[in-house]
Amino acid sequence: MPLLLCILLFIGFFNKSAQLAPLPGMLLWVRFSGAILGVMGSLLLPMLIVFIAYSVNSIEHKADTWKTIFSLPLSKLSVYAAKYFYALFLVFLCLALFVIFTISFGNLLGVLKPELRFSEYHMESTLVQIYFKLFLSSLGILSIQFLLSLLFRDFLKPMGIGFVGTIAGVILATAGWQYAYLFPYSHPMLVLQTLPRGRTGSAPVTQITVDFFTHEIFVSLGVAVVVFIIGYFIVLKKSVK
Repeated sequence: MPLLLCILLFIGFFNKSAQLAPLPGMLLWVRFSGAILGVMGSLLLPMLIVFIAYSVNSIEHKADTWKTIFSLPLSKLSVYAAKYFYALFLVFLCLALFVIFTISFGNLLGVLKPELRFSEYHMESTLVQIYFKLFLSSLGILSIQFLLSLLFRDFLKPMGIGFVGTIAGVILATAGWQYAYLFPYSHPMLVLQTLPRGRTGSAPVTQITVDFFTHEIFVSLGVAVVVFIIGYFIVLKKSVK
């Protein structure tokens, strides 16, 4: 998915290089990376988390092997934490691939189309910070969806709750509700709203700063920890259906 999205955007920029040539390097990077972030952060990331969280536990549900796993000489905390951190790793890997492909295809555009001045500005460290903040903002969603995937065998319930939560989160964030940061599914969208849009009519931006100490990040981390603990006690009491 990261590769496909970056390739499609690469083709679009390549075909419109004549129109984009007058833009400075920084604005080109903001537009290129912003288009990817807009699609990925608002809808794709939350739904990907829904799928990852369910996939990690779906094998045990389908094969009905939870009792077998818990009968192994391993603590339930070890089993639960291993599955959770595996899901966490998959989310991190996906976002890392977005960073790698965004930087790679942006630089490739600058080589194939020298009139596109991507080489004038280096956005690597900024992109790493942005995606890491997105990763932190997604932890609350991951913990909730991971808990739902433990409670329900079928895919429809976690998927339905995740989809409704994602749509509600986008609506709350875009509507500008001052307490949207309290709703975990709105956190990725809130992170994106703090970034420059790359419009030519807007005031020029000389440096992009990423602030990690925001309300949505603190709430996301808090929700992640609380829901993780709740999930552990559910596993401890064998409340997995």
